[in-house]
Amino acid sequence: MAIRTAIIEGCRTPFSRSGSNLKDMTAIDLGILAVGKLMARSGVRREDVDHLIYGTVMHNPHVPNMAREVGLATLPESVPAVTVSRACASSNQAIADGVNLIERGYADVVVAGGAESLSQIPVTIKQSLSEILMATLKGKRFRDRLSSLTKIRPKDLVPDFPQIAEPTTGESMGEAAERMAKENGISREDQDAWALRSHQLAAAGIEDGRLKDEIISLYVGSRFETVMETDNGIRTDTSSEALAKLNPVFDPDNGSVTAGNASPLTDGGSAIMLMSEERAKAEGIKIKGYIRSYAFSGLDPRSQLLQGPAYAVPIALDRAGITMDDIDVMEMHEAFASQVLSNLQALSSKRFAEEELGRTKAVGHPDVDLINVMGGSIAIGHPFGATGARLTTTIINEMNRRGLELGLVTVCAAGGLGFAMVVECN
Repeated sequence: MAIRTAIIEGCRTPFSRSGSNLKDMTAIDLGILAVGKLMARSGVRREDVDHLIYGTVMHNPHVPNMAREVGLATLPESVPAVTVSRACASSNQAIADGVNLIERGYADVVVAGGAESLSQIPVTIKQSLSEILMATLKGKRFRDRLSSLTKIRPKDLVPDFPQIAEPTTGESMGEAAERMAKENGISREDQDAWALRSHQLAAAGIEDGRLKDEIISLYVGSRFETVMETDNGIRTDTSSEALAKLNPVFDPDNGSVTAGNASPLTDGGSAIMLMSEERAKAEGIKIKGYIRSYAFSGLDPRSQLLQGPAYAVPIALDRAGITMDDIDVMEMHEAFASQVLSNLQALSSKRFAEEELGRTKAVGHPDVDLINVMGGSIAIGHPFGATGARLTTTIINEMNRRGLELGLVTVCAAGGLGFAMVVECN
């Protein structure tokens, strides 16, 4: 009998726009909060965890294995931990690695997830300054060290800031989203409409408590005087008119991608508990659902950079032995509204299926009303390393509420990467 990976529980911190409520917390701090609360919610004993797999993107150069630091604060020292990184799909990678361990029989209990602090992005120095400073450290005499320092020029002192851009092309994700909007005929009006929908549905999910179910409350502020219970990027007061007034960011003259129809830079952490079905049932632990299949894809970054999900989805469906007609609900990462709409366009295109996938008919997608039913990353936020586990937690909770059987998660990622996963409740 094949081993199935069960989803036991998931949770996350509130997602906070960078530079705001969570700006004083590191990714490690956020990971500790998420994993610690997951352990409390799941009912699983700390000593029963076999492995911790945790994702992040903006790595702290002083912390070579963030997952280990998170684990040491929340789990027994004997639990091995590894940090994984696959751009915006990093915690999806963590979950996939957990599935592999469990279904191979190498683990029964795996904690997966990810965290990101985009308020605390590591800023480095120029290579030229680094070489001078290293030479200074190697100097045996004071005058040798001083001689090295005199070589520093003003240009060497300019910080080297991380860029959200493709190393192979130099194109930022926003520029790619703008290009995709033009190439695929995605209008500004449709992008703004999707963004408005995201905010409205997320606000409704907070108001009726569905979205709040996955969020842990935090005390923030210099004196921990403020309780943060919800994501602070959800705009309850936005409107079509307000979104239409925003200027394009990446092509001021002819562009359509704005700060309003893109996901904001965000801080946050997430975690999810995975177990083998047999172990969970033996322990009497409630199972929320199962991971039925997953798939990753890659395409040329110079092409449709954020179109990866359209390639990964049919593979995941095939591996699950189903078609899109079987999917009851879908969670799709919203990096940009143009990216979401481009992928939905590709999935519904017979021509795309024939020319790009070698298939005879379009893959399709669920009715739009069944996609991101409580909003998405445009409203909720997008801490790079944490989003994948957030999507998984969101969809499995909603499937349980609605009594649905099959769900689909998709994520686009830098480098022309895509991810898709089929989850089931039965």
